[in-house]
Parts: sequence; C-alpha cells; structure tokens
Amino acid sequence: MSLPTPNTRSTILLSASLATLLLAGCNQEAGDAVPVVMPTQPAAVDTPPPEYPVELACQDVGGTVGLILKIGTDGAPTDIRVENSSGHPQLDSAAAEAVTDWVFRPGTRGGSPVETDLRVPVTFTPPVERPDACFQLEDAR
Repeated sequence: MSLPTPNTRSTILLSASLATLLLAGCNQEAGDAVPVVMPTQPAAVDTPPPEYPVELACQDVGGTVGLILKIGTDGAPTDIRVENSSGHPQLDSAAAEAVTDWVFRPGTRGGSPVETDLRVPVTFTPPVERPDACFQLEDAR
C-alpha cells in the first residue's frame, strides 16, 4: 500500500470540504428556509349589480360593458375606464358608477398589498318580466 502524495492529500481534503459544505446546505432545518410568497390577484368581496336604466329595460336593451379598474391597496376601485362600450352610453355610465362602490381584496406581491389593474365585464340582461315603471313611462308620453 502506498501513502498519498501531498497533491493527492490536498485533493482529498478539498473534496471532503466541498462535500461537507454541500451536505450542510441540504441539512438545513425547515424553520431556516425562507418561504416563497406567491403574488395574488384582486378578489371580489362585495360587487352588487348596477342599477339598470329603466328606459332601456323597458325597451329590452342590454349589453356588456368592459371596464378597466385600478384596485388600490385598500381594495377600493379607482381610475375606472370603459375599455369596451356596450354601444349604449347609459349602460356604460351605469356600469362605471356601480363599480365605484364595489369592494375587493387587493392583489399582493411578496405578501404586501399592491395596486393592480383589473378587467371587469358588467353585463346588463333585460328583465324577463316588464318592470312596472315601463307602464308609468308610457302613460307619461
């Protein structure tokens, strides 16, 4: 049996040291690990339907308004913009007005709330039964 030469001894010591360092990294306790917090999108909390303009409901007019909202760190919508019109200015206005009172859970990054843009469709479907107000509107004409 021959003894390791000085160069071979250095190589063995270096290899052993590297292996120890690598194993030390693998043996960290779970409490030492830094948790990764995934980002989240805003979530609706309270989104009551918009008020349907009676004149349009009586005429069986409906449509979808595409809005872009900026959801603040407090969950309140700001900077409300119509991205896609329904084709009826009254519906567009009713949708934009309604979302001002909506409440969201804000989106997060790194566990902290952040302002987030959110696309929201607001759909107006004409009522199946004609509202009573339609008869009053007709009588007024």
